[in-house]
Amino acid sequence: MTETVDIVVPVYRGEAETRACLESVLAARTQTPHEVVVIDDASPEPAITSWLRTLASAGRITLIVHAANRGFVATANEGMAMHPGRDVVLLNSDTEVADGWLDRLAAHAKDERVGTVTPFSNNATICSYPQTLVANALPRGETTASLDRAFAKANAGRSEQIPTAVGFCMYITRRCIERVGTFDEARYGAGYGEEVDFCMRASRAGFRHLVAADVFVRHAGEVSFGATGVERRAKAQAMVDELYPEFQPRVRDFIARDPLSPLRRRADLARGRKAPFRALLRLLGR
Repeated sequence: MTETVDIVVPVYRGEAETRACLESVLAARTQTPHEVVVIDDASPEPAITSWLRTLASAGRITLIVHAANRGFVATANEGMAMHPGRDVVLLNSDTEVADGWLDRLAAHAKDERVGTVTPFSNNATICSYPQTLVANALPRGETTASLDRAFAKANAGRSEQIPTAVGFCMYITRRCIERVGTFDEARYGAGYGEEVDFCMRASRAGFRHLVAADVFVRHAGEVSFGATGVERRAKAQAMVDELYPEFQPRVRDFIARDPLSPLRRRADLARGRKAPFRALLRLLGR
């Protein structure tokens, strides 16, 4: 029997996005045993808190409610510490998942060397699709479910190593948490940079970070932080660069090589999009 996985969803603001996220998680058909743990970090939107209490009363989620806002990093750490024997998926409240998403993420995490697994998304920097490094709108005529099916079909069982996980949907193995600890709340406070710092510590400890090429999760982005996110991101990046001088060279090399390009092209073909001739040759190994 596969061990239970905790799906930890920190919630602060964005009622519509939070509803879409949790409804998709609760509706998604998966075989992996899991517990949906929602942490209401003193949301300023009463409608969110009320709806979450309704879900918890019905036994659909495990709900923790903070009396005062503790920030994303502390909230995520609380979720990771709830069940010490379990792997964890940290899932932003502005995401949307499809059938089988958790099963495929978990399958990539079985190797003892794997620390984290990240899916493809429309808005996930190095794991973005259809264009990398940008926040894409969903392609016309596509949904989260249709894109996830395309990736599952095109890239079944495929993965690729990436320099860091992307925090919108981050599968973290318990063996990695036990080895390197949780997020650094003292340095990264309310959020940004904590997942890169964690991944760099994990890399130094010998763990690998993968993109699950057969999973697509939609991500809206910037719902909780809004306009303050730019300043927070800049401060966090400066700390990461000082602590881990190897990070930027690794990212530059990754971007230059773009090893995810063939995986994106396979998804293009599965959707019926015409790939450039050179991309087809690469897929054929010529």
